[in-house]
Amino acid sequence: MSFRRNMFARWVSIGLAFAALTTLAAQPVAAQAILRDAETEAVLREVTRPLVIAAGLDPRNVEIIVVHDPEINAFVAGGQVVFINSGLITAADNANQVQGVVAHELGHMAGGHAVFDGGAKGAYAVLLLSLLLGIGAVAAGNGGAGAGILSSAPEFGARKYFAFSRTQEATADAAGVKFLDAAHISGRGSLDFFKKLQNLEYRYYQSHSEEQSYEQTHPLTNDRLTLLADEYPKSSAWNNTTDPGLEARFQRVKAKLAGYVNDPTQTLREYPLSDQSLPAHYARAYAYHRAAYPDKAIAEVNALVAAKPHDPYFLELKGQILLESGKPKDALVPLREAVAITEAQPLITATFGHALVETEDRTNYPEALRVLRAAVAKDRENPDAWYSLGVIYDRTGDVPHAALCTAESAQLERRWPVALQNAQTAYNGLPRGTPDSIRAQDILLVSKSALEKSKKHGH
Repeated sequence: MSFRRNMFARWVSIGLAFAALTTLAAQPVAAQAILRDAETEAVLREVTRPLVIAAGLDPRNVEIIVVHDPEINAFVAGGQVVFINSGLITAADNANQVQGVVAHELGHMAGGHAVFDGGAKGAYAVLLLSLLLGIGAVAAGNGGAGAGILSSAPEFGARKYFAFSRTQEATADAAGVKFLDAAHISGRGSLDFFKKLQNLEYRYYQSHSEEQSYEQTHPLTNDRLTLLADEYPKSSAWNNTTDPGLEARFQRVKAKLAGYVNDPTQTLREYPLSDQSLPAHYARAYAYHRAAYPDKAIAEVNALVAAKPHDPYFLELKGQILLESGKPKDALVPLREAVAITEAQPLITATFGHALVETEDRTNYPEALRVLRAAVAKDRENPDAWYSLGVIYDRTGDVPHAALCTAESAQLERRWPVALQNAQTAYNGLPRGTPDSIRAQDILLVSKSALEKSKKHGH
């Protein structure tokens, strides 16, 4: 499929669970998969650009990254990156709902709300103070009081953090209202999405009492709804609607994402054969491909291409399915056209380069080398592109550059032993002082440092 999965170490953010406050120091959560897709990234940039500008940020410096996670969530983790879970996009009814979420997250970004900042440090201080008081009581001979303080220490720290987090969320809500208004975007989608979240809360929790509210890292949805329902209608943008073309493009990426991340049977229920819209064909193409029905997948893609013969993303998908169905030569024609139409968009170019490699036709290798080098020059964050480029170098006998490409790919996927070994091979074989030699040395040092840290933490 046109989606790519890059691995990253996701750091605990706004939704931090205080199951054990004694491990409050920053710890990476299990690696998550980042989903990369040319069309999805282009649409999300278009959807969020006015909001980024309204927040006083440069759209060239702000990234919107899709995480392969079914939970309905979005977060910031420092820097100018907004992470949006795939579950949030597939749950959203329209682009305006996603805009409401992003406006809120940009509020965190503009406010400098980062992981383990002042609030978390304050919580940690409360925790340590409670532990010291408890130990002191035990040492003074008051074991009962000491035990009580010690057992309550995590709770005291948690309350401190949760109060701080709720303040951040309220601040981000207020900033989101301002950004939507400045961007001339309605807050209706934001309210609708909060109502959706409220229904989920009612489904999983019987009730929310005032005593429970301190345990919420975000203010209770009902409270936020009340405040925002009063603020949004004051905006002159309240009755504005999303551009129909943009909404249509959003529905396409939502459908293709659903087809990729959801179980095929679920996708076919949500997009039945009776639905002959472009998003439905898109979703079913991915579902059939995932379920290993290449003929059905191609039939759905052909319906898309028949409707829009020169749509680069439909052509990309057709080429991808042909490639992954063992027909790389057939994939070249649609992929070549997709590359030309998008002026060598790097993700699509990387797929085209991979197809050239998979033909195992040596006459295609010079072109594969050229297009893959162009792809990684524009986008260095694609491990698949680096891997394919390494294969070409290997097949043409250039071992040092093949090793360097493997090291680049492994580093992006946090496979540090592989990155270290190949960076060393590349460094040993490349002329000293060249840019590639310096790059190999950089990866070597980073990989060694990562492995040493891993050993210290017992991983």
